[in-house]
Amino acid sequence: MFLCCGDSLFDVFAETGEDVSRIDLQARIGGSALNAALGLARLGHPVAFFGKISNDLYGRQLRAFMAAESIDQSFLIPTGRNTTLAMVSLSAAGVPQYSFYTEGTADRSVVPDEVPEALAPEVAAIHIGGSYTTVSEPTSLALSKLVAQEKDRLFISYDPNIRASIVPDLDVWRVKVAEFVASAALVKASDEDLAQLYPNREIADVLGEWVSLGASLAVCTRGEKGAMALSASGVSVSVDGVRVEVVDTVGAGDTFFAAMLSKLAEDGQMSREALAQFGRGDLEALIGFAVRAAAVTCGRRGADLPRRADLGLAPLAR
Repeated sequence: MFLCCGDSLFDVFAETGEDVSRIDLQARIGGSALNAALGLARLGHPVAFFGKISNDLYGRQLRAFMAAESIDQSFLIPTGRNTTLAMVSLSAAGVPQYSFYTEGTADRSVVPDEVPEALAPEVAAIHIGGSYTTVSEPTSLALSKLVAQEKDRLFISYDPNIRASIVPDLDVWRVKVAEFVASAALVKASDEDLAQLYPNREIADVLGEWVSLGASLAVCTRGEKGAMALSASGVSVSVDGVRVEVVDTVGAGDTFFAAMLSKLAEDGQMSREALAQFGRGDLEALIGFAVRAAAVTCGRRGADLPRRADLGLAPLAR
């Protein structure tokens, strides 16, 4: 089982028209960590979510959604705090811009004492969805505690997913990113993330630094240009993007990560030792599959991640 940890929220898409007295809103479930959980569930893998969930309208919808998508709720922590909302506006190219309503919200309020002392034996991997929960206290401390507790036993993956509009101090992000990278076997960030964190640095240099910190595999997604990856064994690849009519890119990076994790699990390669033995062909196959999966999400509204049939995959044997 995968355990996804981090943000869970509603993306609220705003549309304006000639009537300036109204804004039409459409809310869709999102959050980097929850999107990754959704992607894994839709690809047929057992997955649970760890975080606080509100008892407000949005929180009840989140629980119903998890039930409908077969995301295990055993690790959820109930709270009366409100659900995080992300107001989304789209550029002409479908690239989202976010304004967050996060003050005192549920997913930002997990405390270290609420981290389970021991995870169930069936949990084989922890995915940290990143975003504001990894730099906002107390949830950041709770996630750090969980990773420190389990990093020597479980496969850890991490997606920084920078949201500087919530925590503007990029030095805070840099410290936390370095901390989580050092504990993770697999790390993925977007070129936009890297441009914010490390302006004027080459992508390859950053990936090399992350590998030197401890990551077994470091990946950077580049939108329509595809993705780059570097393994701790020194193998590097660059995979082209897939042409698609873009509706929006919401959830594309989370799809990419879920696809990587899914393939590693199905190929029996979800370990540091396996990643260290990757050849160029192995790495190109992994990144290429993730690129194709992300392209499916780009052709849909919101974080509507693909199922196995969407990717031409047979059902997993049970």
